[in-house]
Amino acid sequence: MEFSMSEYNYFFSLQQMKVTILGSGTSQGVPVIACECPVCRSTDEHDKRLRCSAMIDIGDKKLIIDAGPDFRTQMLRAGVKDVTALLLTHEHKDHIGGLDDIRAFNWVKNREVDIYCNRRTKDVICKDYDYAFAEFRYPGVPEMNIHVVDEAPFWIDDIKIEPITVMHHKLPVTAFRIDNFAYITDANFISEVSMKKLEGVEYMVINALRKEIHLSHFTLNQAIDVVKSLHVKQAYITHIGHQMGLHEEVSQELPENIQLAHDMLSFEF
Repeated sequence: MEFSMSEYNYFFSLQQMKVTILGSGTSQGVPVIACECPVCRSTDEHDKRLRCSAMIDIGDKKLIIDAGPDFRTQMLRAGVKDVTALLLTHEHKDHIGGLDDIRAFNWVKNREVDIYCNRRTKDVICKDYDYAFAEFRYPGVPEMNIHVVDEAPFWIDDIKIEPITVMHHKLPVTAFRIDNFAYITDANFISEVSMKKLEGVEYMVINALRKEIHLSHFTLNQAIDVVKSLHVKQAYITHIGHQMGLHEEVSQELPENIQLAHDMLSFEF
């Protein structure tokens, strides 16, 4: 197999990667408003989950995956001062509902924020945030530079990113692979073609809403099966609902190489 010079440099100079789980919860977060279940009443910080998001640090580059309604809180909690780019998995509000808050990065850095997403997600952003794209814009609106991606790998500076389509019931969602790491959320089906693209991944973040069957999310056992079939070295479960159970109890049921993610969990490789 032959590589271009840029790909050669990528494979032999990729710096250490650090992944931080900014939010590990489902669309309602945990605790859920007005819920009195044991998980929502838990005092364990591992059971308090903001909406699903992650941060990837590679050298001086910082990539954020998804910007839901908790985006502002997540940026403040993690002490983020700048982002290289946002990667958006899909258009549901719990994944794009915080985009207005990128204004802070516009002001501090005096530039647009680069956003990478599929065409469907861009169309919804342009509809939901139409004031940011109007011909006559009010001063201070969020400034976005949206790059539409499909199945082709793309580069952010010296970082090669491979978008991989997974299915959220009937909705295509973009998973992202960077070298030997993959991030998959809001999925309940991965085609053979996409599974092939995930071969060789050693570290993975994958969604599992609960233990019972769900229309559009993997169950815990289904996510475990994906991890096992790909021979992943270490995997972390995210997009967790309160129906999953208490973090401490569920953690004891998992294989050694799989653990429940929690907010502000970080790992390096």
